[in-house]
Amino acid sequence: MNRINTLFATKNEKIFSIYFCAGHPTLEGTANTIRTLEEKGVDLIEVGIPFSDPMADGPVIQDAATKALKNGMSLKKLFSQLEEIRKDSEEGKGVEIPLILMGYLNPIMQFGFEKFCQRCVETGIDGVIIPDLPFKDYLEEYKPIADKHDIRIIMLITPETSEERIRFIDENTDGFIYMVSSAAITGAQKEFNDAKQAYFSRINSMNLKHPRMIGFGISNKQTLEAAQKNASGAIIGSKFVNLYEETGDAAKAMDLLLEALKK
Repeated sequence: MNRINTLFATKNEKIFSIYFCAGHPTLEGTANTIRTLEEKGVDLIEVGIPFSDPMADGPVIQDAATKALKNGMSLKKLFSQLEEIRKDSEEGKGVEIPLILMGYLNPIMQFGFEKFCQRCVETGIDGVIIPDLPFKDYLEEYKPIADKHDIRIIMLITPETSEERIRFIDENTDGFIYMVSSAAITGAQKEFNDAKQAYFSRINSMNLKHPRMIGFGISNKQTLEAAQKNASGAIIGSKFVNLYEETGDAAKAMDLLLEALKK
């Protein structure tokens, strides 16, 4: 079974996911960051593929992507860094938690989607999030290839997404649904207002068959608890990326993040 499906089959609440950008703050830190996050108790990791025009990302992740590209990160380089991530070594056991690549369509298309999926299988990647992939193209061109390789393509919904489209996504995807907390770009928020809470309640009442994870804006106790109450768990990106930038140390950044989530 795909590791994403296994996770949600064995844990249905308070799933904790972290996003970081490959190649940031250092080019060669990807594998170490993944291992550190697993050791710190993270259930699911999203590894960002840096891109020059990340339209869904706020200033923190945009800046991280820009620096990663300047450091020399590329999709080819990223896959080479992931080669040994699932294998036992002198440093310890291979990483066991699900890994998802999150990136935009342009670099993936340039790499070639079939080749991309093959490399995902070879390096132990379980799923991919492509925010700018049109759903029609997903169904007709990308889903058959991803399914052949047992790669989950995770789709996003926002407060603007219609009920009809949400149900269509629920019927035609696998793994989980990424529930974006707002229609805005990524970035930390102090609280989820009444409008966002109403959105969460509306989606809850739909009784979708797939689990959901809430991302965008989670940075403190209030936003974390709201996400955990209204979905299977929370995805934290900008807050961690910012702390990682400041400390240059994934373990320290996680410790600071866990402290911040208690306040």
